[in-house]
Amino acid sequence: NIRKGGIIAIQIEEGDRLIDCKLTTGHDEIVLITHEGMSIRFTEEELRDQGRNTVGVWGIRPDKGDYIVGTALVNKDCLLLVAGENGFGKRTSFEEYRLQGRGGKGIITMKTNDKTGAVAGALTVRDDDELMLITNKGKMVRTRISEIRETGRNAQGVKLIDLRAGEVLQGIAPVISDEEEAEEGKAEA
Repeated sequence: NIRKGGIIAIQIEEGDRLIDCKLTTGHDEIVLITHEGMSIRFTEEELRDQGRNTVGVWGIRPDKGDYIVGTALVNKDCLLLVAGENGFGKRTSFEEYRLQGRGGKGIITMKTNDKTGAVAGALTVRDDDELMLITNKGKMVRTRISEIRETGRNAQGVKLIDLRAGEVLQGIAPVISDEEEAEEGKAEA
């Protein structure tokens, strides 16, 4: 039965918020990415089944003041794109992220500093995808993923967008083509 008020999907503690959800197979590998440039890769089997009205378990234990900004499902045919608040970004092979147990501190995914800024977002991408970059001043730039250089996990990346004084990259989103949108509509029907 559909309820107007919905049903509880997860218990969210005060000060927390839900940032993303992904449809998984039950056997996927997950990467969590934090604002300060850390990440952890673990298998979905490490997450035990729980009821809807629970908080869940630790995926990564970020340092004080740090928090998760992105999630990605590991796909051997894709790369992980990470973008910083100052307009820098990079693509990295998932092979560079070793499998760890969930609940740890993680490893560096992007060197964050005054030049790059903290991590604004992360996505699983293919070479033929396109990306939308959105700033806090409302500027949007569309770019091809293939134009972003592939680098190592512990690198700063390359300039993705030129920003003015006081402007920061607020978020990133994949561009969905009209054909993909039509296919998704057919699948849902």
